[in-house]
Amino acid sequence: MKTIVSWLTITLVGLVLGACSAVDSVSGGAGETEIRSGKIEQITQTQMQTNHDSGVGAILGGIGGLALGSLIGQGTGRDVAMVAGALAGAAGGNYAEKKKYDQPMDAQQIIVRTHSGVLVQVTQPINPALKKGMNVYVEGSGNEARVVPQS
Repeated sequence: MKTIVSWLTITLVGLVLGACSAVDSVSGGAGETEIRSGKIEQITQTQMQTNHDSGVGAILGGIGGLALGSLIGQGTGRDVAMVAGALAGAAGGNYAEKKKYDQPMDAQQIIVRTHSGVLVQVTQPINPALKKGMNVYVEGSGNEARVVPQS
């Protein structure tokens, strides 16, 4: 019994710590950010997948399943029920989180020609202030890049 509880505790701590990430300039923390300027050549309406894979649903579902499993039986049967409850709860919690929060959202695909002549394509949530031919900044890079109007 103590061995199973120990393993479940270690697994839960590993999941919680694995959900944490270091904050740096790439992940949105303090640091330098690349900013390019240019002119919008094209704006196309599209959809983008949200990124809400925080793991909170799986963790809370696993804890709830573990708690419910602990109410069943005694001895080895109880241990099995706790493990099964934790696994089923984690799977259910993850599914519920994705169902509620991981829905596609309206977005714009924006193509900007920078002053150096390079074309940059960014897909981001809709910003109604952006229009074709407008002078803009492209802030950041990769999935974190955003097009914003020049003031």
